[in-house]
Amino acid sequence: MRNTLSDPPVPQLGEGKRGEQGYLGYLLRQASVAVRTRMERDLSQENVTPPQFAVLTMVRAYPGLSNADLARLSLLTPQTVSVIVSNLKRSGWLDSRPHAVHGRIQQLAITKTGRDLLARCRPHIQRTEKRLAAGLSVNEERIIRRWLVRVAMDEPQGERGG
Repeated sequence: MRNTLSDPPVPQLGEGKRGEQGYLGYLLRQASVAVRTRMERDLSQENVTPPQFAVLTMVRAYPGLSNADLARLSLLTPQTVSVIVSNLKRSGWLDSRPHAVHGRIQQLAITKTGRDLLARCRPHIQRTEKRLAAGLSVNEERIIRRWLVRVAMDEPQGERGG
């Protein structure tokens, strides 16, 4: 319980350390949570979660993935991917077949109903993408995309003087 007379005020979103004075890592996490929350709300209209959407998107883009490949691409744990894949297969949105050489490895493919589901999800995601890019020039968006990729790849871009 906060004692409003003696406790310091908690800054609102966009203020203090929750704003431009904040650490980049914290601000990146704050933005990530906001985008994920928006995606959860929007995709729920199709009864799809963001991790399910990520799995379907990656399998559509890269047919023949294994669960291990999919875990790396979708930024999910192998255990989570296994549960998601099982549920998506049960729903008829994914199918699998044994690898031609390594029969224990199952290669995944999206079904027609899975492609139809992704097509229904796409407008929701496109709205989120447009909202993220609102007010940015094409060049600014490209710079941000490059920066995000570098952050993910953990590639330093020169040291800033301190």
